[in-house]
Amino acid sequence: MTTLSNLLDNNRRWASDKIAGQHDFFKRLEKIQSPQYLWIGCSDSRVPANEIVALDPGELFVHRNVANVVVHSDLNCLSVIQYAVDVLNVKHIMVVGHYGCGGVRAALTNKRYGLIDNWLRHIQDIHQKYRTIVDAAGDENKQVDRLCELNVIEQTLNVCETTVIQDAWARGQSLKVHGWIYGLNDGLIRDLKITMDSADDMAAIYQHAITIL
Repeated sequence: MTTLSNLLDNNRRWASDKIAGQHDFFKRLEKIQSPQYLWIGCSDSRVPANEIVALDPGELFVHRNVANVVVHSDLNCLSVIQYAVDVLNVKHIMVVGHYGCGGVRAALTNKRYGLIDNWLRHIQDIHQKYRTIVDAAGDENKQVDRLCELNVIEQTLNVCETTVIQDAWARGQSLKVHGWIYGLNDGLIRDLKITMDSADDMAAIYQHAITIL
């Protein structure tokens, strides 16, 4: 109970600090949500989306799941994408993985954790697809990091292939989808050079991102 009390105290201090800096901060936040960005990232507690790109509440729409997976049967993720694109009219979607991802490591090493093994099957499929590239990366840690990169690239393509994104591009909506990866060891984000803003040349952009890893 003490820990929870500390969290509530932290919240009060945070809110007070926000008001001290901008007296109308919460009043403005209450009235409108108009982020320009959708962040699709990992649930890992070490990767706080707003904080690592220095954005305030209201500036970043966020969806997170284990290992930042985007699959066409996940109505939760698809609903977030649809709301962000069609209602909030975001301009950029970033799929953001991170090096040393525990979910990716579990998929690579075939460790069993229970129900989540079914979710990580998506990443095992990527591993099988690019086993030669992953194996050539080096020791296990390097293989995990290479699979983390490949997973981001694959999920970025998956976002672009959704009907939501395809329809947005078809009607001429300005929207870019990017693949990024975050380093836990230095706090820096690396652009994986996969950015798509139309249905044209998706396969070529995807393959180029793979080849330059």
